[in-house]
Amino acid sequence: MKAWQEARKLVVDVYRLLDGFPKFETYALCDQIRRSVVSVSSNLAEGSGRFSLKEQLHFYEISYGSLMEAYNQLIIAADLNYIGADNLEELRPQIDTVARMLNGLRSSLIKKENNSKP
Repeated sequence: MKAWQEARKLVVDVYRLLDGFPKFETYALCDQIRRSVVSVSSNLAEGSGRFSLKEQLHFYEISYGSLMEAYNQLIIAADLNYIGADNLEELRPQIDTVARMLNGLRSSLIKKENNSKP
């Protein structure tokens, strides 16, 4: 699944970026960012393993929410000068790509679900 592959690339890039955070943030903001960004690909994987369209949709929506959570946390990190605005702008296209793919998956499942109703 292409969205899952792109989400995994985002995880790697975010993890590398977190290496430059202050040590006192290791178990605070860094941990939150790690969990939310990993949740994106994890929920995509779990959703793709579900047989029901409704369950797949549920996990893809959770994945999107986690993506927005990670993006928000990265904005906060930029506000605190833990990362530069340029770092955030470098990640933005990846985040946008994953968001578009998740929206596409969601739309596709909704269409399938509507077509399967009598």
